[in-house]
Amino acid sequence: MFRVSKEKIDTAALRAMVSRDEAGAIVIFEGVVRNHSGDLEVSFLEYEAYEEMALKKLKEVAIEIVDGRDIHVAIHHRFGRLEIGDIAVTIAVSSPHRKDAFHACSGIIDRLKEEVPIWKKEVGVDGSEWIGWGP
Repeated sequence: MFRVSKEKIDTAALRAMVSRDEAGAIVIFEGVVRNHSGDLEVSFLEYEAYEEMALKKLKEVAIEIVDGRDIHVAIHHRFGRLEIGDIAVTIAVSSPHRKDAFHACSGIIDRLKEEVPIWKKEVGVDGSEWIGWGP
């Protein structure tokens, strides 16, 4: 249910992983590569990952956010070169109630961006920049 790879993300497969009869809500978040960052044009992104640690941290973050509640989670984050429009990360969450599903999904993406060792380089016509490194 947790994956870090160079393979394209199959959102339907992640949805299927969390689908169950008890779920009154399924929330899907897709992080998509966009063509800009602020005022700068972005041509593509390059993600690097410490795969083993990233996978471990994805699981830890999900477990902490779920905190024993009846919530199921599946996450797939890509690394490597991603083009505009590609899905970089998908998080699928199911819960008996929508509020819990939305809260869990939001909490997971926020923590993932802060704690999971996956780094993003934005590449554009004006050069490139690693995001989230340094001051």
